Amino acid sequence: MKRFFVTTPIFYVNAKPHLGHAFTTILADAMTRFHRLMGEDAFFLTGTDEHGDKIAKASEEAGQSPKEYADQISGLFRALGPMLGAKPDHFIRTTDPEHIKTVQKVLQKVYETGDIYFGEYGGHYCFGCERFYTEKELVDGMCPDHKTRPEYIAEKNYFFRMSKYQAWLIEYINQNPDFIRPARYRNEVLSLLESGALEDLCISRPKSRLTWGIELPFDQDFVCYVWFDALLNYVSALNYPRGDKFKKFWPANHIVAKDILKPHAVFWPTMLKAAGIAPYQSLNVHGYWLVRDTKMSKSLGNVVEPKQMVDAYGTSAFRYFLLREMAFGSDASFTEEALVGRLNADLANDLGNLFNRVLAMTHKYFEGKVPSPAAESEEDAELKRLGRDAMRNFQGHFAEFRTARALESLWELVRALNKYIDTTAPWTLFKNKDKARLGTVMYMLLEHMRKIAVHLWPVMPEASVKMLEQLGCCFDLDKVNLAKEPEVWGLLDSGLTVLQSSNLFPRVEVPEPAPPAVVEAEAPKAKAKTKAQDGEPKKKAAPKAPEAPVGPAESIEFADFQKLDLRVGTVLSAAKHPDADKLLVVQVALGEPEPRQIVAGLADRFSPDDLVGKQVVVVANLAPRKLRGLMSQGMILVAKDAEVTRLLTAAGTVDDGGKVA
Repeated sequence: MKRFFVTTPIFYVNAKPHLGHAFTTILADAMTRFHRLMGEDAFFLTGTDEHGDKIAKASEEAGQSPKEYADQISGLFRALGPMLGAKPDHFIRTTDPEHIKTVQKVLQKVYETGDIYFGEYGGHYCFGCERFYTEKELVDGMCPDHKTRPEYIAEKNYFFRMSKYQAWLIEYINQNPDFIRPARYRNEVLSLLESGALEDLCISRPKSRLTWGIELPFDQDFVCYVWFDALLNYVSALNYPRGDKFKKFWPANHIVAKDILKPHAVFWPTMLKAAGIAPYQSLNVHGYWLVRDTKMSKSLGNVVEPKQMVDAYGTSAFRYFLLREMAFGSDASFTEEALVGRLNADLANDLGNLFNRVLAMTHKYFEGKVPSPAAESEEDAELKRLGRDAMRNFQGHFAEFRTARALESLWELVRALNKYIDTTAPWTLFKNKDKARLGTVMYMLLEHMRKIAVHLWPVMPEASVKMLEQLGCCFDLDKVNLAKEPEVWGLLDSGLTVLQSSNLFPRVEVPEPAPPAVVEAEAPKAKAKTKAQDGEPKKKAAPKAPEAPVGPAESIEFADFQKLDLRVGTVLSAAKHPDADKLLVVQVALGEPEPRQIVAGLADRFSPDDLVGKQVVVVANLAPRKLRGLMSQGMILVAKDAEVTRLLTAAGTVDDGGKVA
């Protein structure tokens, strides 16, 4: 039996769970369920990271001991899984005694091989990141993440000879293209490693400065650096080195957000190599969840509480939205309106409507019993071919963590079934008393609905089980073989009784958009007094005339519109223009032999990372021209108003080069 081990990063207990934590947990749970459906033995690990400067400081501010504070916040993360319909196999804490023992064993082992040494170091220490920065890593003297000026600290510490493994790591990444994915993050790590000598890693903190940590086994005056401690949870949870779980499940498939790429892509593999442990299988890196295209921040008041969304819309809709909305590796924007839009369009209109129509017709035409099919037509054969392709594509994308593409593939089948109802017109067959053909049509629909429900179990398990129950089935994981579902036919037994209707996904109202956050402006600087300020009455400004409503542009003929060649393409790369602050140089795949280079004035609204992997609409027949010295071969379309700019794109995934008509 194949095995699959997936982990979330262990979450730092300096704040309560938010949308990003929820997404990573749901993704790991979905991957675990998917691999179990594929007949594999899967293990899902999550937990909390509880040592270090930030926890010591946060607990002090809360008037608690570090352990009391960690217990409280860790409890919130432990409760996160059940709330999201996620079922981890193990929840680890870095304060667990067994984890502490494992960390000390690994430290001692690496120390005895000579890869840990004692030395003196002076560097710029960011307490938010809990790490030292070199001069070249700072941005205008500031920490690149926290935008604060680090404190210069010179002290004696223990160091891990990470530099020793630089050449090995470069070679290993190049030889194993799926080690870090998507490719943009693999390339980012290679660029980092190849840009200069890798420095050794400071892995201790003196107890004179910090006591909240795991004591070094070879020097009681120091505690372990939080990253060297935390990363080892992935093996300590499996009872490394002699535990049966370690022998059974290692190596791991890690899921992390892009902000912790370096520790997982550089620190962790070199630590494993030094300890004599096989490298992990894959590092799967996702982007940030933005809120209205802005990074979540407590100061802005735009942090999304997962519980509020689950309470309002249900676990199934919330899980579906997150897994459908975020393209693997790219940032995604969360709004409540977008969640409601997906719920209404995908779940209520497409899937819910399909179930309601077919269940009602089964009751009307066959007394609620699954009919026996007769001979199939070419139309039926074509639907089965489409269904096989949709399911194969779903499985292929899901196995590579591309859940958005996987769900879009499955929805091609959902939409095809709704269309099949319209073209076969069961009501006409019933009226014409063509019961044999009617039975075949209804069975085609019901069996495909069963297949869809089974495929959706990793995404929304609760709804999947209820859909199967509505079809007269029960879900039994031991009897499902998802890998065979595209090929097998007829697993829905004739004669089963189906429910009369489905109310899993009722439509909901779009919420009123929240008012923009009010930010106090900086106090204006004092100006020289004017005559009016010095005693003369100031004239009132004339009231501003209201702006005239913007009307439609001048009318054009259809022939004018036909001159535009609008095509959908995928952004392969994006970078800032070397000579223009507001321009991005974008490479777009349009189904042509070579990607198009488009110079777009989007840098004031989008970062390069925002665009990579997104599908965009391009004016493909715009005459090429040079912009600030670089050739531009088209135009990327956006929709914007005074405050928001959004990329114009297709509602679902479209083949590169697809024409807008």
